[in-house]
Amino acid sequence: MSKKTYQQSTEEIMLQVGSQFNGLSEKEVSKRLEENGLNQLKEKPKKSSFQLFIETFKDAMVIILLIVAVIQLLMGAHVESIVIFAVLLLNSFVSVIQTKKAEGSLDALKSLSAPDANVFREGKEKVVLAKELVVGDVVLLEAGDYIPADGRLLEVGSLKVDEGMLTGESVPVEKNLASINQTVPIGDQNNMVFSGTIVTYGRGRFVVTATGNDTEIGQVADLLEGTVEQKTPLQRGLDSFSKKLSLAILALSLVILGVQIFRILVHGGSGDMTADLLNAFMFAVAVAVAAIPEALQSIVTIVLSIGTKNMAKKQAIIRQLPAVETLGATSVVCTDKTGTLTQNKMTVMAYYLPNDKEEEEVTDPNKWTSDFKQLMTISLLANDAAITETGEKIGDPTEIAFLDYSEKLTQPYREIRELYPRLQELPFDSDRKLMSTLHYMSEEHLLLTKGGPDIVLERSNRILVDGKVELLTEDMRMKIQEQNEAFSNRALRVLAFAYRPLENRSLVLEDEQELIFVGLMAMIDPPREEVKQAVSDARDAGIKTVMITGDHKTTAVAIAKEIGISTEGDLAFTGVELDALSEEELKENLERISVYARVSPENKIRIVRAWQEKGHVSAMTGDGVNDAPALKQADIGIAMGTGTDVAKDASAMILTDDNFASIISAVKVGRNVFDNIKKAIAYLFAGNLGAIIAILFALLMGWDNLFTALQLLFINLVNDSLPAIALGMEKAEPTIMKRAPRNPNEGIFSGNTLTSVTYRGLLIGLAVIIAQYLGMAQSPELGVAMAFSTLIWSRTLQTLPARSNSQTALKAGLFSNKMVMIAIVVCSSLYGVTLIPGIRQIFSIPTNFSLNEIIISVALAISATVLMEVTKLGIKAVKRINQKTQVNPINE
Repeated sequence: MSKKTYQQSTEEIMLQVGSQFNGLSEKEVSKRLEENGLNQLKEKPKKSSFQLFIETFKDAMVIILLIVAVIQLLMGAHVESIVIFAVLLLNSFVSVIQTKKAEGSLDALKSLSAPDANVFREGKEKVVLAKELVVGDVVLLEAGDYIPADGRLLEVGSLKVDEGMLTGESVPVEKNLASINQTVPIGDQNNMVFSGTIVTYGRGRFVVTATGNDTEIGQVADLLEGTVEQKTPLQRGLDSFSKKLSLAILALSLVILGVQIFRILVHGGSGDMTADLLNAFMFAVAVAVAAIPEALQSIVTIVLSIGTKNMAKKQAIIRQLPAVETLGATSVVCTDKTGTLTQNKMTVMAYYLPNDKEEEEVTDPNKWTSDFKQLMTISLLANDAAITETGEKIGDPTEIAFLDYSEKLTQPYREIRELYPRLQELPFDSDRKLMSTLHYMSEEHLLLTKGGPDIVLERSNRILVDGKVELLTEDMRMKIQEQNEAFSNRALRVLAFAYRPLENRSLVLEDEQELIFVGLMAMIDPPREEVKQAVSDARDAGIKTVMITGDHKTTAVAIAKEIGISTEGDLAFTGVELDALSEEELKENLERISVYARVSPENKIRIVRAWQEKGHVSAMTGDGVNDAPALKQADIGIAMGTGTDVAKDASAMILTDDNFASIISAVKVGRNVFDNIKKAIAYLFAGNLGAIIAILFALLMGWDNLFTALQLLFINLVNDSLPAIALGMEKAEPTIMKRAPRNPNEGIFSGNTLTSVTYRGLLIGLAVIIAQYLGMAQSPELGVAMAFSTLIWSRTLQTLPARSNSQTALKAGLFSNKMVMIAIVVCSSLYGVTLIPGIRQIFSIPTNFSLNEIIISVALAISATVLMEVTKLGIKAVKRINQKTQVNPINE
């Protein structure tokens, strides 16, 4: 097996890329550019807006409506056909706009490329466009530079690189030249640099080993393009239901047409065969219009939009509407650690002074012990970080932690620095792992040093104990090492502090010897206070929380245990360990793995897919470029507000406060949104079922065609829309977060929804049949008008029982959802419009349709509504009796 780039020596790399330390020749650069192309990300051609527009017409119900609209147009019913075409076009435009909004992730990825680069070519330094770099180019780096390509380091000078956009970790990586023998993830490839990352400190030189799509960021781009966004459970449910409903409508319409034609042929009809056949055909079309809820797509969109507003109040910004409902079905949340579960802020958690005394934090600097004062002074002076007047924090997160700790203890760090200005310094070096500064203090020059505990302890021969300098004994060394290990076992990052008097004022590296050891300070990026409760709430709601982080395994497990993600018996894997698992082994252990550390973008996608293959709806959080492919793969990708544009563009939702607790709050909203969508859909289909039952009964009885297509379109698009939207504003049930996530494969009419829809539809149909029968006693036209009137009133008043399958409207509170009452009032007013002279003719309402007929229609509708509510009370009473009379089984 061939060595990877970071496992080879620099000599091997230079030979492999065909370069030398003074760079390539311009001729060679031109040749390589021609062979391999520019150093920029390439992408596949996107679908045009027109293609996306055409694809919206592939839905089964849309095809049926298109056929109906064309037939209406050919039959001269121009108004009806125009209305249907307008609804279809509106839905298509909304769909195309939503799709286009989600296509920005690769554009954002491209924007991370550096504009230019400092290179060595033919032994001379020059500035070139970054896109003109080739493999083998030697590039110079300085603090503040964007790294323009992937490469192996040839030279470093205290080089630190922020690789957070690839690894997700906020602490800059110290770079070196050492070869690495074992296989390690990107975060541990310390002899490499990667395109799109930023130099935060020092300088360096590297040889380019990969450009364009061959870079790590290019592989992320390939993963993004190769990852197909998942359809939401609601979309899958509606697609499946749409196909079944369309086939049923088509079959029903054809059967009705066949029956009508059979009657005409057998009984002769009215004598005008053409007119009879036309009427039969229009009757079948009317059935199709009655059965299809034309406003369904728009109403679902509006209810989802209401959910987005409610989620925005919970710090969750929705980019793709269906994500609102998906979040409610989520059963697994794969979350990043840094900034989501933790504060993304290195914080001093503990310190150690070698005096065997338990010392508490003292917020009055005047009461500090001399040893603690010395420890704090070194941490503030051997420190390059700063806080500006506006509060902006500049520098290494670890050094900023010392400034924050000092401010917390009411000792402004600026006072210390003004009192003891820096005279000279020995900057931090990744080889020495030390930083030292020179100051004039207590009438002498002191060298102040901070660094890795092992290094500082090795260079110390004395120790400060209770203000006195003593010889550093082996016992003392052992105690310090034990304390360092204790801190490390808690996943704390530890630094040691020491000092020594100096006679000379000219610092050299040899001065960092014979130090006086002072103490240790331990830091961590601590968990957010509210996260522990949020994880517990997620567990109560049947949601599994999994930590996926670029941090080290020990740190990740410690945080996971503290906040309750990892419990007894849970497993933790690194990315390398995960790669060693077969698909079968991963599937077997998946539900026991609570922590993944040091992972790659490919690892994250694999984890998400594994949960999806087990039938779970997965949410994935992230903020870096490395998270983008998994964010796109997940059922719902959740980007952090402070994250990269690439992550945001690949996600369906953005957390403005980067807080895990906000995800769980948003889940509650998502569950309520789905409940309300089901209520709205049930409301629409109960009304449509009532109309179909009445139409079929009229057909069997040989009565006149019951409704015109225009009447049905008015009811479906105008009258039913407001009540359905009002149902989308119902408040959440109290137990909504105590139930398990719903099965993503369950149908729209799962549970008792289908029974409720059928029962309400039967009552509405019965009321309409009675109305037509009563009206026909005077004339067929009046019978049709009364049927139309009763159908409108029945469907409008049905809004009240549609609010809940278990509670009556009175129990739920008539005015707890004021929009329902407003919708009923508005619909009643719209009904009045159909009775205005001139308009009533359009709706086929005869002049002899009077107040008496209106009262009968309203009375029938109220009777149906009351029966719906009374039935709920009856079912509840029966359940209560069964519970009381139920005999508990006797244990034998």
